[in-house]
Amino acid sequence: MVSGLVQGVYFRANAQKQALALNLTGYAKNLPDGRVEIVAKGPAEQLENLIAWCHHGPRAARVSQVLWQWQAADFKGNGFEVC
Repeated sequence: MVSGLVQGVYFRANAQKQALALNLTGYAKNLPDGRVEIVAKGPAEQLENLIAWCHHGPRAARVSQVLWQWQAADFKGNGFEVC
């Protein structure tokens, strides 16, 4: 979960670009409360790189908090989607 000014600044599209470059699968979607939810599946090192990117996001974003947790991935899709 990424909080701050993260909607309307192409955060999801840039998260998708980062995830695809890291060969991760999953999705990024806006939540009604203004946060962006990211679910990603892949090797731990690549996931850590995506988490690190989330702390700053694209240039127009102002990230105030990143909350994450490791868990069994139940995402079954291919690629990385923007919802």
